[in-house]
Amino acid sequence: MTEISSLGEFGLISHLTDHIQTANSSTIKGIGDDAAGLEYKEKEVLVTTDLLLEGIHFDLTYVALKLLGYKAAVTGFSDIYAMNGQPKQLTVSVGVSKRFSVEDLDELYLGIEYACERYGVDIVGGDTSSSLTGLCISITCIGAADKDKIVYRNRAKETDLICVSGDLGSAYMGLQLLEREKAVHQGETDFTPDFAGKEYLLERQLRPEARKDIIDILAKNGIVPTSMIDVSDGLASELLHICKQSEAGCVIYEERIPIDYQTAMMAEQFNMNLTTVALNGGDDYELLFTVPLSLHEKIQELDGIHLIGHITDVDEGANLITRDGTHIPLIAQGWTKIVDEDEENVE
Repeated sequence: MTEISSLGEFGLISHLTDHIQTANSSTIKGIGDDAAGLEYKEKEVLVTTDLLLEGIHFDLTYVALKLLGYKAAVTGFSDIYAMNGQPKQLTVSVGVSKRFSVEDLDELYLGIEYACERYGVDIVGGDTSSSLTGLCISITCIGAADKDKIVYRNRAKETDLICVSGDLGSAYMGLQLLEREKAVHQGETDFTPDFAGKEYLLERQLRPEARKDIIDILAKNGIVPTSMIDVSDGLASELLHICKQSEAGCVIYEERIPIDYQTAMMAEQFNMNLTTVALNGGDDYELLFTVPLSLHEKIQELDGIHLIGHITDVDEGANLITRDGTHIPLIAQGWTKIVDEDEENVE
């Protein structure tokens, strides 16, 4: 293993970035100067930043550095897609402690570079620093959208339909599987976890994908949502963000929330309420959006998009209608990690 100190800061940056090429015409100057040079003509520029801290946002006990790099990049892409934009550039800054080697950072950057290649994004800068608390990653993603196509959270209107892509809760159940195996084999140096039949849940947690395909489908069908947000903190939390920003209420139906079969099976095994998992799990990176009621038939014809409710007057509040017709106020709940599958740890 090569010690990072043997390269020095500038040597490390060169080692990690000298081979990186740019592909977007909006990237005028990439890595190598004091700042990147970007040019967007007749576009609105979108910028988002994510900070990931070891022990808070990820656990290297079960997260490979290459997968961590991929996920870190994708979370930034997802924020840009949630504005109905296209991600174009990325900056990456890392803080590393002495326990990491140059080869470790190579793995991290491999994941970031693969994500950028897959989504057509240029790495245009970043920074490195020492850290006393493990690994820290800061990702800034820059994108663009046509000014008349950009979507904010604050424009949902009464009677708008509420839609969500994909399925919900699977990433959280993948996290619970990983945490359980970590707890069961704590202290062991050589063990093989049993994840047979649960690969989808692990993939959703360890290697999520941003929903570029949904943005493309909407554009192809001439649909511009009235509001949109990505589901990173759970369906309930994100929907409440839209309602607050739009000064509106909402109704969603429990029976319409899309849930994968593996998610349902694992929630039962962990003795957890399936709807609570889907509402509050987080890390799904699906797109939650609203469209006018007039698009009801059109939106139902689109693959991968689920109609789950509608926007109401703000005075009606945010509500979940259960399968038996009961109205329950929609709240965003917190989670604690599960270490015993016989315990339910929902706060």
